[in-house]
Amino acid sequence: MPRPRKCRKVCCLPEKDLFGPIGQNYEEDNVVILAVDEYEALRLIDYRGMTQEECGTYMRISRTTVQQIYDSARRKVAQALVEGRLIRIIGGQYQLCDGEEVVCGCGGCKKHRQESESKDE
Repeated sequence: MPRPRKCRKVCCLPEKDLFGPIGQNYEEDNVVILAVDEYEALRLIDYRGMTQEECGTYMRISRTTVQQIYDSARRKVAQALVEGRLIRIIGGQYQLCDGEEVVCGCGGCKKHRQESESKDE
């Protein structure tokens, strides 16, 4: 019997969930689906500059799982770019950051940004 899958901790949902070539019509068969946890791995590793180990600690999963998620996300983004397809970010097994942690380390969720802005005032 396999182990149950852990929900991956995700900072926040993306503001935009559909990306693609300008003027491209939305058709289900022309869309690459990128799961929310795959988006988060790309955001943390490529955008925030975290290592896979740091990303795994933040998302509460192992580094090897991060590597699998990250590889899958990169393949999907490459497919969309090469084939001129749309990317839709939806689904996956994730749990949104609740903002209750003392140190989140996400650097992006609205709850933590508002908290840091109120401290600056």
